[in-house]
Amino acid sequence: MILRLHIGSVDTMSTHRPPSLVVAHIDGASRGNPGPAAYGVHLKTEDGTTVATLSKTLNETTNNVAEYHALLAALDYALEHHIPRLKVLSDSELLERQLRGIYKVKSLDLKPLHERARRAIAQLESFSIQHVPRQQNREADRLANKALNAAEKNFEHLRIEARGAKVAPEPLRAVARFRDGLLKPQRELPLTEGEEVELEIRRKS
Repeated sequence: MILRLHIGSVDTMSTHRPPSLVVAHIDGASRGNPGPAAYGVHLKTEDGTTVATLSKTLNETTNNVAEYHALLAALDYALEHHIPRLKVLSDSELLERQLRGIYKVKSLDLKPLHERARRAIAQLESFSIQHVPRQQNREADRLANKALNAAEKNFEHLRIEARGAKVAPEPLRAVARFRDGLLKPQRELPLTEGEEVELEIRRKS
């Protein structure tokens, strides 16, 4: 069984005028690959001021799919907030080379995400993507893993609730004989004095 949990967050810096250029550190994480996945995005200005942080859990999927969702989240943010220029930094060489046209997109899971990204990029004044080492992408990685940890915590909470849930008792079954205006069971029933029960009477043929 796959438990589908979606936990997302957006923290945004309050500004009256959006910056003309935003740098987006993006990262996707998958535990199991495929497995529970999430993405993290850290958007900042050229001088390092945080503009927004984005994170969200995904269904069970791969690292590469999660990376594309991180990219799309950054692109959607830029378009929604009228930011004309976007620079993306990613530690995924595959993502960077596919967007630059160096690698072909062969995966059926990635093709529609790649097409969505290209359409969004076309609406920007300028766009660039750069592959960076993982150690230069720590904040985006932290955001993705924080979302995954929260999802796992909620999943464990649901499991504990399920284990502690009261289970309805099995119905008692007995044959009874109606005599002198009373229905008398033919065996002793494990009932306490004054306990109320619901009867469903079926005639025996």
